[in-house]
Amino acid sequence: MTTIQKKIWILVSVMLLIMGVIWLTLTHYNQKTQEQSNAILQRYLRMNEVTTASQQIITNLNNYLFDTTNNHKQQIEKSIAFIEEVQLDVAELRNVENAFSVTNYIHLIDSLIETTNRSIMFSEAKDMEGSTNQFNEANRISMYISEMTLTILDRELKTYDRFYRDIIIQSQELKKLGIWLLLLITVVSLLATYWFSISITRPVHQLTQAANELSQGRFNQRIDVKSNDEIAFLAKTFDKMRININDLILEIRQKAQLEHELQQSKLLLKESQFRSLQSQINPHFLFNTLNTLSKKAYLDGAEETSDLIVSVAGLLRYNLKRIDRSVTLFEEVVVLNQYMEIQKARFRDRLQFKSDIDESCLQVKIPGLTLQPIIENAVIHAIEPEESGGIIWFRIKKDGSGVIIEIEDSGKGIAREKMEQLINGDVAPMEGHSTGIGFQNVVKRLQLFYGAEDLIAIDSKEGRGTKVIIQIPTAREEVADEASYR
Repeated sequence: MTTIQKKIWILVSVMLLIMGVIWLTLTHYNQKTQEQSNAILQRYLRMNEVTTASQQIITNLNNYLFDTTNNHKQQIEKSIAFIEEVQLDVAELRNVENAFSVTNYIHLIDSLIETTNRSIMFSEAKDMEGSTNQFNEANRISMYISEMTLTILDRELKTYDRFYRDIIIQSQELKKLGIWLLLLITVVSLLATYWFSISITRPVHQLTQAANELSQGRFNQRIDVKSNDEIAFLAKTFDKMRININDLILEIRQKAQLEHELQQSKLLLKESQFRSLQSQINPHFLFNTLNTLSKKAYLDGAEETSDLIVSVAGLLRYNLKRIDRSVTLFEEVVVLNQYMEIQKARFRDRLQFKSDIDESCLQVKIPGLTLQPIIENAVIHAIEPEESGGIIWFRIKKDGSGVIIEIEDSGKGIAREKMEQLINGDVAPMEGHSTGIGFQNVVKRLQLFYGAEDLIAIDSKEGRGTKVIIQIPTAREEVADEASYR
């Protein structure tokens, strides 16, 4: 039997017990009252039977005297036997208050029987006068019995007046008791039914709320149902299912994250392989060729062209050798200046480059080719589209626990959605960079090198330019080296 079934049986048993107790109580009081009423009624009936029997004897005796047959005589004998039986019952009604009256009453019955027998005896002896006198005496005694019956009944009524009234009051109280008990049963039934329904509906309601939470994807809220029946077991099973689903979702998310990171690593590996293929070109041939052109331009008096070729040679050598190594900020600044010399030769007065560098920060280690792609991005998107050109600011400064690098341009700025895509790597790599390295690649290599997130921030508003901020943690850069980067 299940617990819910037990609750139902307990509720039914309690209701039946209460109804049984009430029924027994009402039956007891009703039986007691009925017994008292029956006893009183029996007294009156016996008294009345005495009167009726005495009158019947007189009637039968009269019939016998007019017609002395055995049939009439047998009727008289039956009437005498009946009144003697009633006389015994009347004797049991004797008590302290009516002892004298009942005794006289019994004696009158005896006298009536004796007088009747003598009248029959005289009649059989053919003494009609004596028989008639005895008949008259029996008739007189019968009248006395009737009067005595009324007297005794009247006295009984007066004696037990209070008792009769108590019975009436008790009957009324019993009726009130029945009404109150009916109300009590109703209240107890309602309370028991409410308790029973709450013990079932409340856990079911909690389960419904928990199911609604799960349907909305909230799997972290614990399902706690306080009950001692099958619903509690169902809630525990439901909670285990929630935990299993939540663990499965977390596992799927972790696998998705690992797969995403693996995909990113594959992309970086492919780019590194591509860069490695690029680096297979014999750099000495390129460097020697550029140096020869530089010297020839110098001998021909083209000093500016010579300097430009030297910058291109240095930039090319740096790009081919430094992408897979950590370098100092000093080396990055040198190649950055070479790159800007090339761009100034291209844009002339349209491009202004202003730098503010704290030389105490130049020994900080960073991944190779970190700054040039960002500067190049500013040149392509902020300077090149503008007919009047623009300004690029480059700053390096200390900031408490680290070093801050800022690259700012005077371009048209970018939208917030575009900034978030650049930081999160949700856009395709930019084409047209001389290094082949896009902004997202720089972000990933910085995260891998320092083992931290949120190293790059972009501050930009449309129409007010763009600022890229790189935060280098001192603690990390002090222990960073080429081996750890690899």
